[in-house]
Amino acid sequence: MGGLDSFTYDGMIVGGGIVGLAVALRMLQTRGNCRIAVLEKESVFGSHQTGHNSGVIHSGIYYRPGSLKARLCIEGANRLIEFCKENAVPYHLCGKVVVACEPSELPFLEELLRRGTANGIEGLRLLSPSEVRRFEPHVSCIQGMHVPTTGIVDFQRVAQTYARVIETSGGRLLPRHRVTAIDGSGEIIEIRTDRGTFRTRCLVNCAGLHSDRVARLSGLTPDCRIVPFRGEYYEIRKERAHLVNTLIYPVPDPRFPFLGVHFTRMIDGKVEAGPNAVLAWAREGYTRSSFRLGDSLESLSYPGFWRLAARYWKPGIHEVLRSCSKDLFHKALQKLIPSIQRDDLIPGGAGVRAQALKKDGTLLDDFLVVRDGRAFHVLNAPSPAATSSLAIADHILGQGLLSAL
Repeated sequence: MGGLDSFTYDGMIVGGGIVGLAVALRMLQTRGNCRIAVLEKESVFGSHQTGHNSGVIHSGIYYRPGSLKARLCIEGANRLIEFCKENAVPYHLCGKVVVACEPSELPFLEELLRRGTANGIEGLRLLSPSEVRRFEPHVSCIQGMHVPTTGIVDFQRVAQTYARVIETSGGRLLPRHRVTAIDGSGEIIEIRTDRGTFRTRCLVNCAGLHSDRVARLSGLTPDCRIVPFRGEYYEIRKERAHLVNTLIYPVPDPRFPFLGVHFTRMIDGKVEAGPNAVLAWAREGYTRSSFRLGDSLESLSYPGFWRLAARYWKPGIHEVLRSCSKDLFHKALQKLIPSIQRDDLIPGGAGVRAQALKKDGTLLDDFLVVRDGRAFHVLNAPSPAATSSLAIADHILGQGLLSAL
């Protein structure tokens, strides 16, 4: 174990995912002479949520007008596209269609149009079934909506590019450093890791799946807990990938806080289908067999989990059954594309969403950043955090981080 690093940083970020890297990048760009470092427990930056998603540049259509998600998603998407252009990161503004397959879904499609219009998203329009088929010839629906500002990108490549710019700007990246203790009682914050101790004037907690734990290490008792949900994907066989041109989404189920299974043509040309949403038995539980006793006990002993389960037990059971049954997964996809065949589906990857949950069972819907002295804690940053990363970073700077540097 290393000793005390006598160097005092102006700011240290715990967590080297896309949000943590974006914070470091914006700190260096805003205050070019500041001393910044990013601590990451893995050997590769962006290993978890950043590297386990389908790479959608979100438009902001789903989010409540006036919320941080709505504002930062739209700002972040614009900033992300500018960054990609400047740094030769491939992206594609391919657009998507959101489709209603049953009459009961039509009011919710109209509500999405209202939200998107209120959020200032340009080019939204409702489509007849024949107009939908001009974009996606194999889709069956009774009405749809075109969202032209949705895009695709490889977020791990974006994160790696953030990291490269950070290093060339004088920042320090410290992989394989697991934070074990934080002492913020004095003017200088001490961060102990399994490879040494560091000192900093400001701390930004961007630990994602472990953000509540890092907050507790620093002495903050957050009013929420991270409960991990695994999203499982199938890949469409290459010879059947022509069934999907861009992105095809269902109207979200208003009973459940997730978007439902959908089709995504990724930046590498592959087509993914999914995800479902089931409780993960480990915070980094990317397979059904993944299990960590401590993580599971933290979820199951939390009153908020049981209140959430009581509220959403019907759709929750359906998600679990679909996780266990390829036939049910296939049936859900056939609602969107009737010609998709069971054999077209190849098991794909999975991601784990770090979802903050309150004791009363309420899922935090918006981004949440809490300041505690010279420490800033990003306690809820699920999707569209990758899209919003640069805007989230500027939001944290505006919460007092800039003046504290």
